[in-house]
Amino acid sequence: MSTNAKDMPRREGAFEREPARRVFAAELRECRYQFKDGEDEKSPTFVLLPSGERSNRIFIVGTLTEKTRQGEQNIFYRGRVVDPTGTFFIMAGSYQPEAMQQLAKIETPAFVAVIGKPSLYQKPDGAWLVSVRVESITVVDKETRDLWVLDAAKHTLDRVDAYTKEPTPDILKAKEQYPTIDPSLFRKIAWDALAQIKM
Repeated sequence: MSTNAKDMPRREGAFEREPARRVFAAELRECRYQFKDGEDEKSPTFVLLPSGERSNRIFIVGTLTEKTRQGEQNIFYRGRVVDPTGTFFIMAGSYQPEAMQQLAKIETPAFVAVIGKPSLYQKPDGAWLVSVRVESITVVDKETRDLWVLDAAKHTLDRVDAYTKEPTPDILKAKEQYPTIDPSLFRKIAWDALAQIKM
């Protein structure tokens, strides 16, 4: 049942390669493993979620709390989008001109829906930074945000259930890459997120 829901975006023109995963900020920020699927230069790059699913692009909804314009010639925008579990760091630059224009026009604070590609960076001090390169960003209402929280919670709970029952190659890799993370943590995060919205 959950597989159908996750695969739905494959049939839409906007997502030619991979469906956009629904993931909470609290899980995304724990990502530490990124890989290419294939040898080709254009092979998609994935981050591996600690709950055991690969993600080439994600769909998030939250509050855009701040944005900053940076650069002189190569202008780009950075922003923070907050969901009930934490903060997503987003960016859009000259490689995403439409997304950059969309982000530039939005006044903070505002509920926004974002589709983008997650990327991992390790800083010189060893800390990890997970950011989302925006493909599209639109202003939405609170009801849309709340529905996304319901959807993200369902997908998170499905992933955690699969983690304990179905040893797929991605789940086995997640167990290897994130040995100290108990996936039941994400079950609690999902329920805590649900408790914060009032439908």
